[in-house]
Amino acid sequence: MKVMLVGKTGSGKTTLSQILNNEKIEYRKTQMVDYIGEIIDTPGEYLENKAYYKALNVVSIDADIILLIQSATDKENLYPPNFSNMFFGKKVFGAITKIDLETTYGDAEEILESAGVEKIFYLDLKNLKGVGYLKTFLR
Repeated sequence: MKVMLVGKTGSGKTTLSQILNNEKIEYRKTQMVDYIGEIIDTPGEYLENKAYYKALNVVSIDADIILLIQSATDKENLYPPNFSNMFFGKKVFGAITKIDLETTYGDAEEILESAGVEKIFYLDLKNLKGVGYLKTFLR
């Protein structure tokens, strides 16, 4: 099952991709759409610049599930209301990353809920908290 990761630059998409693919974790800036195993990692600029929404839509054709990523530390909302509707009937879920750095996630939850996600996962990518549950769910 192919999963497309969408989120702001620095939200943890590439790290999550590496974890889900059982790869060594190393920071690298995603410069273009990256297909790794069953994961499609998109550049943050595809969300940050509305002109790239069409590219997200095209890439999503290859995905079964869309996972919108929002860092718990980022209060800025780049997802328009009902953003999930642009993916034409695909399952769209949310993931809040960096939960180890915040004590509450209300802002991130509101952002993802407003974007129209069906379910939210809470992930600490440093300690892998919540990752096992996400992996099981995606199977």
